[in-house]
Amino acid sequence: MSQKRILITGASGCIGHYISEALIQNTNHELFLLVRNPSKLQVNTQVRPGITVLQGDMQKISDFADLLPTIDIAVLTATAWGGEQTFDINVVKTIELLKQLDPNRCEQVIYFSTASVLDRDNQPLKEAGEIGTDYIRSKYDCLEQKSKLAIAPKITTVFPTLVLGGDVNKPYSHATSGIPEIAKYINLIRFLQVDGSFHFIHARDIATVVQYLIEHPLEENTPRYLVLGQKALTANQAVEEVCAYLGKKISFRIPLSLALANLIIAVFRIQMAAWDRFCMNSRHFTYEKVINPASFGLPNYCVTISDVLKISGVERVEQGK
Repeated sequence: MSQKRILITGASGCIGHYISEALIQNTNHELFLLVRNPSKLQVNTQVRPGITVLQGDMQKISDFADLLPTIDIAVLTATAWGGEQTFDINVVKTIELLKQLDPNRCEQVIYFSTASVLDRDNQPLKEAGEIGTDYIRSKYDCLEQKSKLAIAPKITTVFPTLVLGGDVNKPYSHATSGIPEIAKYINLIRFLQVDGSFHFIHARDIATVVQYLIEHPLEENTPRYLVLGQKALTANQAVEEVCAYLGKKISFRIPLSLALANLIIAVFRIQMAAWDRFCMNSRHFTYEKVINPASFGLPNYCVTISDVLKISGVERVEQGK
């Protein structure tokens, strides 16, 4: 593949780090890494020529008006997770950036959304746009608005499920930072039975998929909504795998019903946002089709709960010890 000019926004985030590292190490493309604070970028940008760190902010994306029309591929991971700037960054400035790309030159945009805005059939979930958090609603709004742009046929939208990742040189994802807590409370959790299911994917596997898409762009008439995740896992399966890894026996399990959860909420007058209650009632966050490196015949880095625990530094314990 000939050398391309690739823009990566949010390069200092968890997913951004893994993508930047993969493209630096495995390709010779000219990379432009947009970060607010260059000191937070822990990848080696001096290891080869053709890497430019752009200090800037999505809220001032107009500062790069000269660069954007020259970009061949844009990987848009930058996001605001909450706060007053959420809609400005996730919708207004993202749309502004997309409009500045030259539809005649730019070959592909890989835009990061979230699986939370989709239903189980991989279609936009109306509740996400109506009662979602600011972050969820902004992602839902951007999904709708970007479809009307001239560049729209070139946009591949990826929807990560539960993202894991991070190490001494990369920021940890929200989910990964909570894994040691699961190990700490497993003596209680193992006796509970919960109806629920989910997917997860490690940021390194996301980077593998992104690199593949850069080298093998999807054709314009093919579906361009890709949910990123390993195969679905029930909450009970996850607990069983954690227990097996930590050498804990499960002698009995108490079913936790939705009715009991609602009773506890009512008795203790727990305040729940509409979106939180919707998610609690849904319980099954699984999707019709998920994509991971194996979908393209590539090796997966993190597939099982045992992989998750091992990568997160949790020590395996043999049964009975």
